Amino acid sequence: MRLLSILDLLFLLLEKRKQPMHVGGLFLFEVPVDADADFVLSLVQQMQRSKTPPTFPFNQVLHNLTYWTKDEEFDVEHHLRHIALPKPARVRELFSYISKEHGRPLDRARPLWECHIIEGIAPESEGRPKRFGLYFKIHHSMVDGVAAMRLVQKSLSQSPKETITLPLWSLMMRHRYEIETILPDRSSSALSIIKEQLSTAKPVLTEIAYTLNQAKNSSFVKTTQAPASILNQSISSSRRFIAESYDIERFKYIANNLGVSINDVVLTICSGALRSYLLSINELPDEPLIAWVPYSMRKDRSASGNQFAFILCNLGTHLENPLSRLKLVHNSMNDGKLRFGRMTQAEVINYSLVAYSWELVNVLTSAYPKKQAFNLIISNVPGSDRKLYWNGAELRALYPASILFNGQALNITLASYLDKIEFGIVACSKTLPKIQNLLKLLEIELANLEQICHERKLGIRE
Repeated sequence: MRLLSILDLLFLLLEKRKQPMHVGGLFLFEVPVDADADFVLSLVQQMQRSKTPPTFPFNQVLHNLTYWTKDEEFDVEHHLRHIALPKPARVRELFSYISKEHGRPLDRARPLWECHIIEGIAPESEGRPKRFGLYFKIHHSMVDGVAAMRLVQKSLSQSPKETITLPLWSLMMRHRYEIETILPDRSSSALSIIKEQLSTAKPVLTEIAYTLNQAKNSSFVKTTQAPASILNQSISSSRRFIAESYDIERFKYIANNLGVSINDVVLTICSGALRSYLLSINELPDEPLIAWVPYSMRKDRSASGNQFAFILCNLGTHLENPLSRLKLVHNSMNDGKLRFGRMTQAEVINYSLVAYSWELVNVLTSAYPKKQAFNLIISNVPGSDRKLYWNGAELRALYPASILFNGQALNITLASYLDKIEFGIVACSKTLPKIQNLLKLLEIELANLEQICHERKLGIRE
């Protein structure tokens, strides 16, 4: 038995039919060149027939919104899907399938995850091997983005020659010698949790008092600052999923040239693309959009639970100059990191419950979907810097898919893999028209910043 944390419980309470609270990922593999024609079918059958039970966290089932307990009636047929896309099975058809599945809630009577194996995807380019996909979704009450990526890395292999005979959800059997570093700390009793929460009172109140005196700090973002926008309307259960890959060296080049972080560059590119998109549909607010940016506080190697804070970031979408937007983003993010860096995880949670209290009530009740503390979530999740394989099938790309809240019709999440940054964008398809154009606009903004850096190196721009 494992008690729910406050944050885990919050994700469960927030869930509604049009607001499912699971995160997901699309993983694209290339079939080995020398593989049999039924390679993917064999993978599926191997998982279906396995007698190895699921391990933590895939064997956990919710009990009375109070704690997690081991599922003694696990049935793989309720969790594993195997489908083949209709021809021509381009990326468009693949993303259409993911869009539909990502909008469907998970069954709370069972462990909160699903695994979809997708066959028939057209090759990456002419002459390349056939591809297949793995779409995995798991409830956000079970894992955050960092933990989800660690689960994936531990499920796959770094060797193209290793044969994995266990199902993906039995990964603990492969890592039983390091199980203590993967499992969450179970030593916390109800009494110790209460003591920890009470101990946060003084530092949290001190930080709240400090926050109230930040009115003149141009880098500080207030919870009432986000403007009304087309992004902030009541959403439906319909989803649109789009994704794209970009070379990480392009982001590093800009970051090094301008003396900022890669994440600052990512946020600035997103702000420029959003500005152009909203201008194209005559919906750009006069005031800058505010992003809610998850900031990982995970200091261990665990692969479960939620350990993160949220920073409100000013995206500067009212500014035409990309360097001015970058400066505003950089200062805004640094202000948030300094604030949360002074706090423990328990203090961060309680500070957020107070500072964002009206927004939490708003999200829970959907009372004012058009008035939000932020306009969208932009999340950056670290991935693997080593090639990963599944029985010799090389992982070519991974695209994260996150959650939407009522009043939050757009989510941008990205993950790093090898030399790429993989963008996964989820939107409410009935709220945001032509959202697929955002991918082209991201490329344009990235190219604009590269050009600015090139001109700076040539000495023709300051």
